[in-house]
Amino acid sequence: MANEVRIMLVDDHAVVRESIAERLQRELDFKVVGTTGDPESALVMAAEHKPEIILMDISMPGLFSFEAARRLIQMLPNSRIIFLSAFKNDTYIEQALEIRAHGYLTKREPVDKVIRAIRDVASGGAYFSEEVRARIIVDSKGAKLGEGAASRLSQLSRRELEMLAYIAQGLGKKEIASITGRSVKTIDHHITRLMAKLDIHDRVELAKFAIREGLAEPE
Repeated sequence: MANEVRIMLVDDHAVVRESIAERLQRELDFKVVGTTGDPESALVMAAEHKPEIILMDISMPGLFSFEAARRLIQMLPNSRIIFLSAFKNDTYIEQALEIRAHGYLTKREPVDKVIRAIRDVASGGAYFSEEVRARIIVDSKGAKLGEGAASRLSQLSRRELEMLAYIAQGLGKKEIASITGRSVKTIDHHITRLMAKLDIHDRVELAKFAIREGLAEPE
């Protein structure tokens, strides 16, 4: 079809990813141009297929999803990102708003709402789950997190939050350096500042903290 919406799905849960893809393909005005289970592959796939809509999970192994989203937007400024996540904590909502994502849905939403979100965003609008909308304020300047919604994570920089997510995945400094393309010394600097700000000086305790704050799934 001439007016098909080109969609790419990024989710590390294969059953979820393929189930959503199969359902979206039934819509005559949708075309799923690619599915992948990790953010690094998403960068390659997006460059090849140039999707209009990128439906992306947040908590995935490898490159931090919000960093991947920033790179995708830089590479394809006309593509629009909708986050689909099991998490709806304030830190993730704030990160999504910061990169100007056009949507944020919880995974409890029925697929019909995912379809509606894609259509709304593809037509120039935005779509946020009711649970997410309750935590944000929309005014003439755009959307932002409501007053008093911040947690201990609010004191962290974007880079420190990214480091915390990698630590929650159980990655070492060399692995993080490899994924992000930065030096081990730079990674060490970010983690040192992260620990100082949170007053947590043990990697295991940092990972536990990340899970309590909803940045990672408990084992």
